[in-house]
Amino acid sequence: MSEPILGSSMARPEILLAAHCNKLMKIYKEFTFEAAHRLPNVPTGHKCARLHGHSFRVRITVSGPVGEKSGWVMDFADLSTAFKPIREQLDHYYLNEIEGLENPTSENLARWIWQRLLPRLPQLDEIEIRETCTSGCRYHGD
Repeated sequence: MSEPILGSSMARPEILLAAHCNKLMKIYKEFTFEAAHRLPNVPTGHKCARLHGHSFRVRITVSGPVGEKSGWVMDFADLSTAFKPIREQLDHYYLNEIEGLENPTSENLARWIWQRLLPRLPQLDEIEIRETCTSGCRYHGD
């Protein structure tokens, strides 16, 4: 006799629990930094060609199974530790002067952070950059 389909009313509770526990969970932590930049590749007269600054918000998302014993995907403190040296490179700096950020759009910034964070956080799932309260991007890796 075959097992009932998961989610059906005939599935045994231990099968449903096992399936539920093996699913991936996403967690995130948000960070902020202040930085100045200008966008060198926009059309002449575009406001973003002028030097300006933002209070950037970065959301780092990781995914993985919830540990049976720990009850978490990972310690939020580990996210902070992994991002700290990257944040220190960005906070209160002129982004255009940082190698790899000569054209510091939100999209390029998300890629730049991803490339530096992935070796420290193999569970990395998404980087979200918000340069204003209404504008930003999400990046899921190469």
